[in-house]
Amino acid sequence: MGIDDPATVGTALDVGYRHLDTAQIYGNETVVGEGLAASPVDRDQVVVATKLWTDGLAPDAVAGSARESRDRLGVDAIDLLYVHRPRGGYDPAGTLPAMARLVDDGVVRHLGVSNFTLDQLATAREHLGDVPIVAHQTEYHPLFQRPELVADAREHGYTVVAYSPLAGGRVFDLPELTRIAGKHDTTEATVSIAWLAGTEGVVTVPKASSRAHLEGNLAAGELELDDEDVAAIEGIEREEELFPE
Repeated sequence: MGIDDPATVGTALDVGYRHLDTAQIYGNETVVGEGLAASPVDRDQVVVATKLWTDGLAPDAVAGSARESRDRLGVDAIDLLYVHRPRGGYDPAGTLPAMARLVDDGVVRHLGVSNFTLDQLATAREHLGDVPIVAHQTEYHPLFQRPELVADAREHGYTVVAYSPLAGGRVFDLPELTRIAGKHDTTEATVSIAWLAGTEGVVTVPKASSRAHLEGNLAAGELELDDEDVAAIEGIEREEELFPE
């Protein structure tokens, strides 16, 4: 959630959002925390997620880095803490057990990873032991489809969290989505979000700041695409990854 005004968080919660996704590298954990604190929505109803950046992933840096994020967010515990990218100080044998200890200590409730390959996911599970991965956040949109990750998520019981669901605006130029949007009297953005939301084991975190866009993205989950629509999207052969590792 790349926002810089606590009021935007308040608007999102007022509209009906109950998942706030941020990261250390976004530089807005304090903003998110202020918006959450000012909202009348009960804290227990909101999932607050953030991500450790690469400079906070060394095993001896994890605990302090996570606590700093918790304090900036102004919460008693971070609901979901991700490894943002498996780079920098990331060492699966040291980083992941250090994160698991944060769960034991009550600093964090659940753990996730982001931008991992299948092999990296398998390695992470080995080093986390009894502490499960509950979410894997990854770029996922009609131009960068990740069926192998969805299959892994279903097998191992975690959720795929799709970021950049509009492919940086490229969905508006896809004839397949334009045709489907016309069929349902809606927009390409709504079709893309609905496609992701309708995929078992996948949720999405679209960026939005205005009330109109926040409401529109939330309503997109109510659009039901038929089998023909889904097949057309899944059959798109063009591929563009916006955020390669």
